[in-house]
Amino acid sequence: MEEKQWYVVNTYSGHENKVKEKLDMRIQSMNMQDYIFRVIVPEKTEVEIKDGVKKEKVKKLFPGYVLVEMIMTDEAWYVVRNTPGVTGFLGSSGKGAKPFPLFKHEIDNILKTIGVSDKPVVVDLNEGDKVKINDGPFKLMAGKVLEIDKENNKAKVSIDLFGQETTVEVDLTQIELDK
Repeated sequence: MEEKQWYVVNTYSGHENKVKEKLDMRIQSMNMQDYIFRVIVPEKTEVEIKDGVKKEKVKKLFPGYVLVEMIMTDEAWYVVRNTPGVTGFLGSSGKGAKPFPLFKHEIDNILKTIGVSDKPVVVDLNEGDKVKINDGPFKLMAGKVLEIDKENNKAKVSIDLFGQETTVEVDLTQIELDK
């Protein structure tokens, strides 16, 4: 079994967040949680002072690109490649050739710049805890933790989706204890 690595996905410029959202939804609907782990739009917040007014502006580090942590199987490659808004992978010659992953030092630098760690997430959540999802396609929804996968930094959470109990898998960084 191959190991998970980071790849750079090319998107239409300005569509990075839409691609992230669609890819997150496709990972759930196509049951790819074991192959596609994280989708990140690298951004940083810059402070701008214009006419004496301080404004925070979120700026994309790599406009037109999204980072995807995945295991490069044929199926995972197909799912990402065929997500609406994706134009291809960086580091692929095309013609059906699979792309090259980022080097460890490259992704470490990018993750450090945007304040995301590749280190395991320390979570004081337990199965049965009530949580609120704070990011991703299910943002602002409340649910109950069914299962915690510390090795992959994921949790299965039961939420109420259109009046029906639905289990979704989210990153541990996307949930917080609902007080």
